[in-house]
Amino acid sequence: MRTLVVIHSLKMGGMERVAVNLADAFAEEGHESHILSCRNHPNDLQPNHPDVHLHHHDQLKALLKSVIGIPVFLLSRLFLGIIVPKSHFIWVGWLSGWLLKHKVRVLEKQHGRFDRIIFRGLGTFKYFWSFHDDRNIYVLENVIHHDRPLWQKKLEWRLVFKNRHLACVSSGVYASATDAFKQGSIAPKSLRVITNPCPIKEIQALAELSDPDIPEEPYILNVGRLVPQKGHDLLLRAYALAQPRQKLVIVGDGALRESLEQTARELGISANVIFAGKRRNPYNWMRHADLFVLSSEFEGLGIVLTEALACGTPVISVDCPGGIRDVFKGELECYLSQMTAGSLADLMNRVLSELPVTIKAEWLSDFDQKRIVDLFLATPPPLRA
Repeated sequence: MRTLVVIHSLKMGGMERVAVNLADAFAEEGHESHILSCRNHPNDLQPNHPDVHLHHHDQLKALLKSVIGIPVFLLSRLFLGIIVPKSHFIWVGWLSGWLLKHKVRVLEKQHGRFDRIIFRGLGTFKYFWSFHDDRNIYVLENVIHHDRPLWQKKLEWRLVFKNRHLACVSSGVYASATDAFKQGSIAPKSLRVITNPCPIKEIQALAELSDPDIPEEPYILNVGRLVPQKGHDLLLRAYALAQPRQKLVIVGDGALRESLEQTARELGISANVIFAGKRRNPYNWMRHADLFVLSSEFEGLGIVLTEALACGTPVISVDCPGGIRDVFKGELECYLSQMTAGSLADLMNRVLSELPVTIKAEWLSDFDQKRIVDLFLATPPPLRA
């Protein structure tokens, strides 16, 4: 089959890595695979499979170059978006969706008709809500947030989800979507769980690459953007309580870096905490870690957990809302803590005292790329009553 994965950008991030992994998986399984980034910059990520076709569509540039794009954009930003907060996507989405559909038709003239078009992430496809096509599958990467009045959320859900094929990355995201759609009286065309692929061989190959910045002394690792969702403040407080012999390394960057560094100083642990910044290849850092710790407030799935397991590194996490229990099930369930610093510190020390932990291949069986490719290419089942 011929597939197209659409992603907002190719900046360094978990959702973006998953989009690239999916495009690589389609190619690896013998399909003609394409990926379309809707921003030209940044391009931190590239497909790993040589047969994946990479395309770009500058969403904002295309909008502003269209005949009515500038007045629509200005009307939204200066008037409509102020009257109804966070509604910018509504006013520009109908035009951006039409422009994206035109871009897809241009690609199809060059390469042939796509059998599946897969949009990764709400932030990607909400700005193209007017692009309707039965080939489209929209992937929900995270739980649905009720961050605005219900009437406004109902309008968003109706535009973005109604009568579309939806796939959730975890059972937790599925439950969140089901609840939201019930509140909003929204009926998608189909709704199912298709988790994220974990390209074990590719990750293991990248994990073998050297990086002179990797600490020589033992360390505990977290990988994630320095934003409130990732719960780094909780992680620092848990580390201060646990007082392990290992240093704490945080790979990632973001707006909270300065305040988190200040928190580490206030806790008296700054000498043992390394803020390593954004890394193009986080897998060699995972491979050398004694333990990977997730401390997020919520996670759609937590792809870094499966990546760390693929690197042979044991994982623990707070039992946050979302989909991490799709990873921590069976034997792995005992590696979950309550969402408190004390509970996470206790779990950290317990697992560190039990090292080495044997990583079993079956822990990653649900994330097999062939299984996930087959699910995306199968005819979506009708919505269950």
